[in-house]
Amino acid sequence: MIRTLLASLAICGATTAALHADPTLECSLSSGSQVETADCLIAAEKAAVGALELIVGFATESAQELDEVVGREVAVPALLASQEAWEDWRDAECDYAGSLFGGGSGTGIEIRSCRIILTRARTQALLERFR
Repeated sequence: MIRTLLASLAICGATTAALHADPTLECSLSSGSQVETADCLIAAEKAAVGALELIVGFATESAQELDEVVGREVAVPALLASQEAWEDWRDAECDYAGSLFGGGSGTGIEIRSCRIILTRARTQALLERFR
């Protein structure tokens, strides 16, 4: 059941991912100011994080099933450690990307855009594990 659901999500994710450009560009197309772009990016990040949380939940269920079958708790702790390490890396990477704006007005937009890009990539990477 989980594999079927994840396969369906993977197909949708692959189709949707192809439609995504740079998040700042996506939001700039429908906004007239940096404030509107920032608001759009906030919504886009919430959507990206929500999708990732959904996939992490499915991945955790799948890892639990595997751990039960093999009689060892290996997959769930590995997934959770991986996710925590990835989140720390994403935050550090995006803080670095934002630092390149020297504290200017585009700093927050760059950080959020980076987080969206990396969150989408992580979601896709987790989906690919189930193919």
